Amino acid sequence: MGPHIIAIAIGLVLDKIIGDPPNWPHPVRWIGNLISKLTSWLNKGNGRKTKGFLLVFIVVGITFFVTVAILTAAYSVHVIVGIALESILIASGLAQKSLKDAAMEVYKPLVDNDLPEARQKLSWIVGRDTGKLDEKEITRGVVETVSENISDGITAPLFYAFLFAGAPGLWVYKAINTLDSMVGYKNEKYEEFGYASAKLDDIANYIPSRMTGYIIMLWGKKESTLPFKERMKGWWLDAKKHPSPNSGYLEAATAYQLGIQLGGINTYKGIISNRARMGISEFPLNPSHILSSISHLNTAVFLFWLWLMVIGGVLFVIT
Repeated sequence: MGPHIIAIAIGLVLDKIIGDPPNWPHPVRWIGNLISKLTSWLNKGNGRKTKGFLLVFIVVGITFFVTVAILTAAYSVHVIVGIALESILIASGLAQKSLKDAAMEVYKPLVDNDLPEARQKLSWIVGRDTGKLDEKEITRGVVETVSENISDGITAPLFYAFLFAGAPGLWVYKAINTLDSMVGYKNEKYEEFGYASAKLDDIANYIPSRMTGYIIMLWGKKESTLPFKERMKGWWLDAKKHPSPNSGYLEAATAYQLGIQLGGINTYKGIISNRARMGISEFPLNPSHILSSISHLNTAVFLFWLWLMVIGGVLFVIT
């Protein structure tokens, strides 16, 4: 496990500094292409729910065995070669820098009062309609996006990297997450076929999302004037209002720590969606809250990694 722990630490640093160079080949694209081809073959006729389970089995299985094969070959050359390649695989499965950069791409025109540019940049990272949003709603879109993606973009992949020997565990999680993002929709086309992908993603994110939410509530930047006990109670109750069984624990944590309210009216291709409100509006949403959400990201990722290191160290000593 030692080399994997080293690779995880190096990968985390690489992702924070370099991120995802746009012209580099990315494993998520390859997984996405595999899902697309299998979906066109399987998502038709009868038994779509069963075929959806088959899709998960094939995609997760191929991802796991390919990752293990690559690392086995690399470590057989030399442990340093193995650590180097595994570090790159881990870095490419994390999203610290890309998430921060995406938020800042909206923040910069927003503080310059260039709302058309801010709306356009926001449209790159959210599914909601952005063409008529004001400063407050643009800010809300960014803060919600940063908050909910801390887990599935960074801390959950780290969790499974520690749990299952480095890059193979991380990339199994990324395969599950990609499956959910591509077929895990409750519509006529995917409701049955994407059932297995959506449920498995919910299960995979259950522990990391709550751990990450706890970290933000305990150590994340605090602007709220509410007592800690009241914030914790509100966080736990409001998190359950979110349509996702996991994302609410991140968004509600951010809302209660910053003294803002998230959720509200969104439109998707002209269709109105009234999302549950989370948090208490002590302060009006403004662009500075984007920076605060990035602060939560940095704190949560570092302390989540540190938590895992401590837990791993204790288990190593015990065993």
